[in-house]
Amino acid sequence: MDEHYQFILAGGGAAGLSLAYELVNSGFSDASILIVDMEKKTANDRTWCFWIDRPFHLDPIVHRRWKHMWFHGPERSHRFDLDPYEYRMIRGQDFYRHTMADLENRSNVTFFYGNVAALENGGTNDAPARIEMETGEVFTADWIFDSLFLPREFVVDTKRYRFLKQHFLGWTIRTQQDHFDPNAVTLFDLRIDQNGAFRFMYILPFSPREALVEYTFFSSELLTEPEYRAGLETYLDSYLTGISYEIVEEESGIIPMTDQPFPRRSGNRIMRTGTKGGRVKGSTGFAFMRTVTDAASIVRSLKRRGHPFDVPDSPGRYHTFDAMLLSILDRNPDNGRDIFVRLFEKNPLPRIWRFLDETGSLRENIALMASVPWFPFIAAWFEVKWRRLVHRGQP
Repeated sequence: MDEHYQFILAGGGAAGLSLAYELVNSGFSDASILIVDMEKKTANDRTWCFWIDRPFHLDPIVHRRWKHMWFHGPERSHRFDLDPYEYRMIRGQDFYRHTMADLENRSNVTFFYGNVAALENGGTNDAPARIEMETGEVFTADWIFDSLFLPREFVVDTKRYRFLKQHFLGWTIRTQQDHFDPNAVTLFDLRIDQNGAFRFMYILPFSPREALVEYTFFSSELLTEPEYRAGLETYLDSYLTGISYEIVEEESGIIPMTDQPFPRRSGNRIMRTGTKGGRVKGSTGFAFMRTVTDAASIVRSLKRRGHPFDVPDSPGRYHTFDAMLLSILDRNPDNGRDIFVRLFEKNPLPRIWRFLDETGSLRENIALMASVPWFPFIAAWFEVKWRRLVHRGQP
């Protein structure tokens, strides 16, 4: 007989562990939970950064926090005070250790490591969902939450929607002399040549002599590894102005950015979460706080409605904003730098953060959009509507 659980989480990364942690700490402490993943997460395989203006339940594992921010345009630089916000950083290994320490000590939580062969809904509303492992084990559940995102299975309807990639190579470097401003993160250094693709440098300073420096792109095509390295070397040679450095660590990644909708339901009793559930913001790639907030919304829905699907969605205008920006960055990437320069030079930072968090009022959104070049966005709006109208219903 198949082993049955109240909840099965297919995927034990940020989305799966966030939801499991939220379940056991928010009213489902006795529910039977199975977490399935290929292997136990222990490595420092990624870093998550986010802005926030309030205490956070993960504050004990925040690795670094910054209260100021540098923004560098081609002509002017600005050092902003982020108050009341902070920019915070959590390392993957600390997140895994923190959440696993709680979950592994609970008798109602089980971990199973292996590859998933199939997820299946029950044949009726009352029938449980099933998960089958490649090794033959079968488990059933009242609800399955699927965050197993496989890039090779991710297909975008490129006739109707844009698909860019946020791709980067980053080096944690250590210098022999003080150079970095340890109290201020650099979200955008746009002084570098754009060369037909929106690109910028991103710097997380850990001390006056150590920082993570990332060469970041928003584009449809990737670079070769030597091109990423050459870009970092050129920037550092100019930025450090003769100061020698050593590379301590290296990280790279690719984040999908698209305006294509991600359906949350995968049948009656399976819900998609994380990247697979559309928690990556299409125009920026930020996902961590969206994923954590989504976990809390799912638990609230389970408690109030008896199912997980009553989760809030952002106002539709934000999906349109994402689509327009992706259209601009894909078709006319040289406009990207001017858009971001005006965005940060003509708006108070809280207005920008609320816009990116999709919590700003319509009045704030209008004020922000009025600050950026209007013609590219109007052209992008018509282009987005035309693509979707012409290819509506086509396979």
